[in-house]
This record gives sequence, structure tokens and C-alpha cells, in this order.
Amino acid sequence: MLMLENVGSSNGIAFMKKAVCCFLVTMCAFAQSPSANSSTEGSAVLALERMWIQSQLNHDTHAIGSMIGEKFIDTDGEGTVIDRRKFLAGSADPTLRISIYNVESMKAETYPGTAVVTGIYHTKGTYGGKTFEHVGRFTDTWVFQDGKWLCVASHSSLIKK
Repeated sequence: MLMLENVGSSNGIAFMKKAVCCFLVTMCAFAQSPSANSSTEGSAVLALERMWIQSQLNHDTHAIGSMIGEKFIDTDGEGTVIDRRKFLAGSADPTLRISIYNVESMKAETYPGTAVVTGIYHTKGTYGGKTFEHVGRFTDTWVFQDGKWLCVASHSSLIKK
């Protein structure tokens, strides 16, 4: 327990000023807590996720390429692992025609320099002349590099019907 004697003296006033300053500095530090920044960062990454979906629908590999890291790895719902080059080639394939691409329950959890996005997707379309329909969960890992967010890993798992 802190006890102050002679609070009215000049030493007591100086002590109180220092205590108040320490309190204000501490409060300012908590006001800039990661939760405020996390919300902004999470919103930015979720916006990138939505842009990524639109880019896939439009076969815009330039835009997709600007959102994924050089060492990007994708694990699809069937367990196939592909690198950045193969992922972009698949996205550019004109035989991939997506008629439905819905995402729900998408949320971002942020950490210093990292964000993990999860959600549920439903896609439908044709690929190589064959129809497909997938419903699954995904996890995308984003890192903040060179002043921008880049997805470095994506994993999806199909949900059994």
C-alpha cells in the first residue's frame, strides 16, 4: 500500500505530478492497443479476400499475383499441394468457368504482421468441360511484407454433403 506523507509539500506535489504523468502515459499505451489496429488490419485483409474472389471470377492473374507471396502454397480440397506458378496458371485457365462463388462466415484473426482468414465457400461451374460443385472451409494465411498484405498459404477442405 502506497502512503503519502506531506502531500502538500513541494516533494508531494512533484510526486503526484509524476504519478499522474505515468498514469496518462499508461492509458495512452492501452488506447493504442492491438485490438484497434487488429480491427483495421482485419478489415483490410477481408477486403483483399473479396478482391481475390472477384479476380478469380475474372481470370485476372495479374491482380491475384499481386496479392500472393512469392512462396505461396495452396492445398486444395482434394489434398493437392501446388505452388504460386501452378496456382496462377490454374486461375488463368479459360476452361475454368465459375458460375457461383459464394463465401460466408468469413472472419480474420490478426497477430503482429500476420492475419488468418477463415470461412465457408460454395463454388459451382465447369472445368475442362466437366461440371463441379464444391462446398468447403478455407483458411488463408496473410503476412505483412514490404508494406502490403500478401497471402502466403491457402488451405481448403471439402464439407461432406
